[in-house]
Amino acid sequence: MNNFAELIEEYLRFSRIERGLAQNSIKSYRFDLKEFESFLLAEKKTSFAVDSFTIDYFLAKLRDEQKSNNSISRMISTLRKFYQWLLRERFITVDPMQVIDSPKPKRHLPVVLSVNEVNALLKQPETSTDLGIRDQAMLETMYATGVRVSELINLKPDSLHLDLHIIQVIGKGNKERLIPIGDVAIHWIKRYMDEVRDQQLLKAGVYSDILFLNNHGKSLSRQGVWKLIKKYVLQAGITKEVTPHTMRHTFATHLLENGADLRIVQELLGHSDISTTQIYTHISKSRMMEVYQKAHPRA
Repeated sequence: MNNFAELIEEYLRFSRIERGLAQNSIKSYRFDLKEFESFLLAEKKTSFAVDSFTIDYFLAKLRDEQKSNNSISRMISTLRKFYQWLLRERFITVDPMQVIDSPKPKRHLPVVLSVNEVNALLKQPETSTDLGIRDQAMLETMYATGVRVSELINLKPDSLHLDLHIIQVIGKGNKERLIPIGDVAIHWIKRYMDEVRDQQLLKAGVYSDILFLNNHGKSLSRQGVWKLIKKYVLQAGITKEVTPHTMRHTFATHLLENGADLRIVQELLGHSDISTTQIYTHISKSRMMEVYQKAHPRA
């Protein structure tokens, strides 16, 4: 076993035992460090005590191999932590990673449905059936409020204040927020509660304080909601890659496109940092350019 391999294994033991890292994290660290080790051996290096130019050259080779920004960022993060440990354990005297910058990860715009696509999607549940009524109520609630899937499946009847057009949601970090809800979603929630939910509980012979239930009178899973949306997206002929979170993205984007204030949208979504909400302004601008290109005779 060479010096490289010994130090890598010692660092991974430290990460697993002292830092308590999960097995997947250890596996990722090993993969990155072994790749770095192979590079150093090919460059005839005999230890990890290298300068920042050597590491820059290694990162440049990764870019030449068409590695993504995210992969390179992860490699830099791995090397940064590894070299901090080497310095602390006095295997090196200078940390070359101190002058290495991380690339900015490319930010992908989330998928958003058009108003026509939303309308097509909302026409898909078969509302002559109990489950169709439930699904209609769920889809209307998602589009009307922008709730996360985890928030949707944990909604309770006593968190609905439908006479005030408000629902109460417990979001990330156990933070509570109040969200307005429109007449159409209220209609379907009431219909679901009046015609379907009690029957679901009676049929299952169990009690649940969760609003939206599955066939067995229990709360729906995230995967269950995902499968339902996939089914209705397919039926509606929508070709975009739609996930349950797409309804949340669509909610925010449609509000901004129709003049809503960014701070209000931030509050409705439950974002602690407005920079998270600002992604939707980019979508709105992108949509604006798309409309301009189609509508203007000299665009």
